[in-house]
Amino acid sequence: MNDVNKKNRIDAFGATILIIFSALLGLNQVMVKVVNAGMNPIFQAGLRSAFAFFPVLLFAIITRKTLSMRDGSLVPGIIIGIFFATEFILLFTALDYTSIARASIFFYTMPCWVTIGAHFLIPGDRLTRLRFLGLVLSVVGVVLALVENDIATTEKSLTGDIYCLIAAVFWAGIVLVIRTTPLAKTSPEMQLLYQLFVSAIILVPLAIYLGETFRSPDTFMWVVFAAQVLLVVCVGFLTWFWILSIYPPASMASFSFLCPLFGVIFAWIFMNESISASILGALVLVSLGIVLINRPSRTIN
Repeated sequence: MNDVNKKNRIDAFGATILIIFSALLGLNQVMVKVVNAGMNPIFQAGLRSAFAFFPVLLFAIITRKTLSMRDGSLVPGIIIGIFFATEFILLFTALDYTSIARASIFFYTMPCWVTIGAHFLIPGDRLTRLRFLGLVLSVVGVVLALVENDIATTEKSLTGDIYCLIAAVFWAGIVLVIRTTPLAKTSPEMQLLYQLFVSAIILVPLAIYLGETFRSPDTFMWVVFAAQVLLVVCVGFLTWFWILSIYPPASMASFSFLCPLFGVIFAWIFMNESISASILGALVLVSLGIVLINRPSRTIN
């Protein structure tokens, strides 16, 4: 991606795409929970990567994207593939243990890790006072959205919460590796192919080795799984990595605080999880946080 195309803040187009992507990820939490009923979480993650690899590869070939492992991207590509596999082992397993809402609040701490990492690793992507305040407000908004919701937890919910928190660190690691290595010059399709291929060859054999692949699969589970492959992975992730090549990662990541809000809403719609009026106040805080994150200010020394 030519540096001329890069932008130093989120514009209206970028904000629209990121809000849609955040809604898609919020819906994905529900999808994972549904598919977990019929498929082992690790096997689900691996099979999703394996099935998504070929449509993404076909799209890249048809659109004549550059696909090369000789441009210095191989090693960092393997690293993000390992990070990708680890992230989804943790997240998908966590959704077996805890609720969608609890998983979301911890998994979407990812922007905090990206913002801190970008401050030290990416020139020009500094942590400003207003950005810091925006992140704080966004966190408060998410907590407010969840605190009044009466969502049942299991005896393993603490384990699930910890898994989601660690998964968020690996997600942030993917963003930072892409922006600070030769992967930054590769196409979004190549970045995603690395992650899908490496994670598939790790996760599918691992699930088979552990001895559990399917649980109680049915037609509806397969429909939801297909939607994950095509809509979330093929369309959603390609869009995410394309946007990542244009906009500052810390500002982009701030939009992920919308994901748990969408997750709670979709869980209420599709899985009858309760929803509180506090979500309205949380949306105001999150929106204000995003505005502050994208306003220029003096950096923290």
